[in-house]
Amino acid sequence: MTRTNAREIAVHFSFELGFSNETPDELMDHMLTREVFDQIGTEEPLYAEFPDEKQQGYIRSLVKGVYDHCPELDEYISRYAIGWKHSRIPRVAISIMRVAMYEILYMQDIPNAAAINEAVKMAKHYEEPEVVSFINGILGSFVRNESIPERAAKAPAAEESGAAE
Repeated sequence: MTRTNAREIAVHFSFELGFSNETPDELMDHMLTREVFDQIGTEEPLYAEFPDEKQQGYIRSLVKGVYDHCPELDEYISRYAIGWKHSRIPRVAISIMRVAMYEILYMQDIPNAAAINEAVKMAKHYEEPEVVSFINGILGSFVRNESIPERAAKAPAAEESGAAE
């Protein structure tokens, strides 16, 4: 399982917590199991591969962190969602932005640009183009205006062929 897939699963679980009375640990204890992945994986390819121990730790860390910092993350979303009331923003978009903002603020090993790019890429699967642009704008403004320093990747990134012209 890739980190991208683990991140998307964390978004799913974070989203689900909005409709549940469970704690993050309770939700993940019953959702982050081989049996659930086997069952869901037959219809949802994202769940076809069960996460290894490291990926499970990453998912748990994201979901618990987003849950614990939800008021702070929602305040940032509201601050940068100019002209949008929080209640008007699609809930999937909110979950995606919460996860990206949590990564930017609290997961030092993830470069800001990677968190934003992954959020935008994921949003393209769930939201209309206007909402994808909205998410990109909010996350970009958030990083710029909150003076969150960009972190370099652990290893130099190889240029993708055809990326620079």
